[in-house]
Amino acid sequence: MNEEITIIDSNTRNEKIKDFFINNKKIFTVSLSIILILIIGYLSMKEIKEKNKVKLANQFNIAVINFKIDEQETTVNQLTKLIGENDSTYSPLALFFLIDNDLIKSKKEINILFDKTINEIKLDKEIKNLIIYKKALYNADSSEENQLLEILKPITNSNSIWKAQALYLIAEYFYSKDEKQKSKEFFNQILLIENANQDLKTEAQKRLNRDLSE
Repeated sequence: MNEEITIIDSNTRNEKIKDFFINNKKIFTVSLSIILILIIGYLSMKEIKEKNKVKLANQFNIAVINFKIDEQETTVNQLTKLIGENDSTYSPLALFFLIDNDLIKSKKEINILFDKTINEIKLDKEIKNLIIYKKALYNADSSEENQLLEILKPITNSNSIWKAQALYLIAEYFYSKDEKQKSKEFFNQILLIENANQDLKTEAQKRLNRDLSE
């Protein structure tokens, strides 16, 4: 008797499960279709991004390989266009190449490219901080105190790996302006950073001992 009841219960349960799937067949079909579309869409986007990355890499390499002093305008146009692609790898590399080779003389134009790279491109946090540091370094010789401090604020107010370099730049800036007390304060801040580059700490300590000990 108990076995018969068990068989009946089992059959009833199986029928309910079967009815559930039959009644909800449309929902399952739609859901499965959506999942397949999402998977296909993801794989397609990934492939497109990979192809675009290769395309940008080729554009950058061609611009660099073909770089000649008497063809600067072509190189500038190619690399400026590449920055406009808003790629996290090749846009910063294009900007650095323009700066390192002094291909754009206008500080205003370079700063526009800096701001575009920093504000419009989705970057790793420390890559972004590196570009901010490079912008400060580029402008240090012509910046007012407040301008330099403002540029570097995102780094100096954080625990960035570039914080010690930013503080060192500020300290040297004030030293060049003969504002020794301010310079001393920033050099001392470097010594308090636990993860600061040891060579940078050593240089800061030398500066303090040699030039700012009075």
